[in-house]
Amino acid sequence: MNGKKLLAGTAVLAVAGVCVSSAVRDEPLTPPIADHGPVRLVAFDSCDNAVTELRRAMAPYVTAYGLGGGPTMFAEGMANDSAGVAQKATPDARAATPPAQQQEHSTTNVHEQGVDEPDIVKTDGKRLVSIAGGRLRLVDVASKAVTGTVDLGERRASQLLVSGDRALVVTEGPVPMFEPTSPPDRPSYAPETGTELVLVDLKALKEIGSLKTDGFYLDARQIGGTARVVVRSQPRLPWVYPDQTTNEAGSLRRNKEILQNEPISSWLPRYELNENGARSSGTLVDCANVSRPSAPSATSMLTVLTFDLSGKLGTGQPVSIVADGDTVYGTDRSLYVADDHRLLPELPSRRPVQRPISTAIHQFDISQAGAPKHVASGEVNGTLLNQYSLSEHGGVLRVATTTGTETRCCWRVPADVAPPRREAAPPSESFVTTLRREGNRLAELGRVGGLGRGERIHSVRFIGEMGYVVTFRQTDPLYALDIRDPRQPRVTGELKITGYSAYLHPAGDGKLIGVGQEATSQGRTTGTQVSLFDVSDPASPRRLAQHHLPDTSSEAQFDPHAFLYWPQDGTLVVPVSSHRSDFEVSSLVLRVEGDQLRDAGRIAEPSGQDGRGGQRRTIVIGDQLWSISDAGVQVNARNGLAQQAWLPFTP
Repeated sequence: MNGKKLLAGTAVLAVAGVCVSSAVRDEPLTPPIADHGPVRLVAFDSCDNAVTELRRAMAPYVTAYGLGGGPTMFAEGMANDSAGVAQKATPDARAATPPAQQQEHSTTNVHEQGVDEPDIVKTDGKRLVSIAGGRLRLVDVASKAVTGTVDLGERRASQLLVSGDRALVVTEGPVPMFEPTSPPDRPSYAPETGTELVLVDLKALKEIGSLKTDGFYLDARQIGGTARVVVRSQPRLPWVYPDQTTNEAGSLRRNKEILQNEPISSWLPRYELNENGARSSGTLVDCANVSRPSAPSATSMLTVLTFDLSGKLGTGQPVSIVADGDTVYGTDRSLYVADDHRLLPELPSRRPVQRPISTAIHQFDISQAGAPKHVASGEVNGTLLNQYSLSEHGGVLRVATTTGTETRCCWRVPADVAPPRREAAPPSESFVTTLRREGNRLAELGRVGGLGRGERIHSVRFIGEMGYVVTFRQTDPLYALDIRDPRQPRVTGELKITGYSAYLHPAGDGKLIGVGQEATSQGRTTGTQVSLFDVSDPASPRRLAQHHLPDTSSEAQFDPHAFLYWPQDGTLVVPVSSHRSDFEVSSLVLRVEGDQLRDAGRIAEPSGQDGRGGQRRTIVIGDQLWSISDAGVQVNARNGLAQQAWLPFTP
């Protein structure tokens, strides 16, 4: 793997005392945060120097329980948090219209035009490629029939990308990816985890390659036939824990010895490759090419893998940096990975203190063929919502964040299992910060704050030189921001209504669609709402129409891939889950007609399903709506919604 440069940006260690996600061995998924060093990158002189610095960075956080203060438990929502957003808008918000579909079929709802995102279904208008129940299935549009199946076995397929007759399937989860290395009598609080990428020939209907890594899958992006996959890996150290034969002091002493004795290979990400029966394994990067910040502060590694889907799978031309990461955002020229420090550190024997929350952002250049190049890193105050908190326009990166919402450990964990707060956090406040690359640094140009004091961001949408931010606690302020001068971004208008929008989508002619929850004046949510906003006057945004479904929620609120808007006739579809009696998922179909939202009806699956059903995606193909679920595919007329076919997925 010589020549694979392992760069380092503003590096991060992120683990808290008692809350972690899955890990390769017994240690928490994300190591503790240390103070950030300068972005300037420095190459290690040797493997010996590399392991010395990595040990030194981890040493302050070693306890009798490995890293952190005690036994660990799984943190909620630590998997990929990114979400596809709307199609790229034109620069003028007044005429912001998603680009017209070049063919009479819709595609995956993505953040940036021309940059595809992985999802559970893909189509070229002639066939559907779907993953459900451990199988990849091909559905022929003309005959309305399942024409092929590839069994993925016990692997949990979560997403896929398609280029021509090739599909790259992402499988992930707490499944053994490598031979266990911990003694059988040693307690483990987290199973081995890994990501397995499976390359499938859709024409031959067979698997032609698989690549396992011990990294945790974050997200992927595809431009043309090139896919880039981001994984995060942690060191594999065989920690011991107090038991009937060893007290805490003895366990701590042993863990410190383990740290100092583990070789550099315990830090480097590993792989196993299987191509047509030929197997190989090893480390993805060479320690001789490892670089780090001039003030080292991390042991986690982010690796970007690059695949030409028309060729062999290979090891993905890996490029790594010593850093952590949570959120992936990509344009046609840059790939950004952001780390919002989800798990904050509590150093052993030190009194916990309130620390400023920040987000580190790492930029990779993907404008050329082959492996990307890490070109810059920077940092902003606050934490991101998800990938559409980031947007690049005219060489300027706009970032929406919220500060003051820190919970010392596991802010995504339900309140009944999260540890109690030890100090009151400062009141929350949201910001939009602009950054521009200067050398190897993402330097701040300007910032506007004061958005939603005491609230947090629920959705963000940047459209050209305008930005829209929704915050919520009891009411929903929709803020309009003018970012024409990135050195002086400013709030131009504000709309306060009940409820909130969790996803915003440009609808053309100065209109914006919001999907979220209606709420009482006290902030209690009451069910799915779809709103149509007029943002043509930046000083006075207003809501034109609203559709409310009591006692429901929608997957589109947290995964915009589930959202469909077809501008040709204003068709708008979101899946909705009803909680009134039995759990039921159907598709709500609306029409955007001028300043109105017209209810066009609901699409429900045929009765008698085995519980796997419930629409998750809807696609426009010609004059039909194709609804895809885990149980099958339903075809309905776009006008009138009459059912035309039901294709059940057989086990």
